[in-house]
Amino acid sequence: MLGFHLLRSSISSSNLFSNFSAKTHLFSLLSISRLSNTNPRLQMECYSTSSETSRILIRQLFEKDSSTYTYLLADVAHPEKPALLIDPVDKTVDRDLSLVKELGLKLIYAINTHCHADHVTGTGLIKGRVPGVKSIISKESRAKADLFVEHGDKIYFGDLYLEVRATPGHTLGCVTYVTGDGSGHPQPRMAFTGDALLIHGCGRTDFQGGSSSQLYHSIHSQART
Repeated sequence: MLGFHLLRSSISSSNLFSNFSAKTHLFSLLSISRLSNTNPRLQMECYSTSSETSRILIRQLFEKDSSTYTYLLADVAHPEKPALLIDPVDKTVDRDLSLVKELGLKLIYAINTHCHADHVTGTGLIKGRVPGVKSIISKESRAKADLFVEHGDKIYFGDLYLEVRATPGHTLGCVTYVTGDGSGHPQPRMAFTGDALLIHGCGRTDFQGGSSSQLYHSIHSQART
């Protein structure tokens, strides 16, 4: 069973995944806790998820206008503490980079689950602010990036990695990033689903190559296994 880490929280309900168990939905909701930090820049819409390992650091960050979650992951046991951001939002780049600096991390990747303007714009701003950061997105998205990934690829940060799983349906190029299953990785494994799977719903399927039947198949064959 995977633990779901969702991109958006404010969305009208859908019966597309009506057979999901309550336990599945609650995993993400119950794993969220507010950070108590004296730095006001880091208090703003900032959440943390806990992990069973001491190697991986995970922070969940929220952007209220678009109801979007960004995730910061890092290998804190590695000497360089390499980190990546999943689905950064343009409006919260300052907050995210402040947190990276506060935690003493080295940001190496800004990666996106799919091609939408708010996230892609955030990635470009980060690249302009932090030399050496590379952008990553699905090859099927047909967007611009430094690196393109396909189903089955692995994105390494330190001694940890994310597995790429193609989950089209919201858009043609959507992917889900799943934490690894080796030593030091969190258990149960975590799935960062982007807009494919939301809290009590799913992403819309009426534009950018969307397909409700394809999305259903993607969630049940890739994000839940």
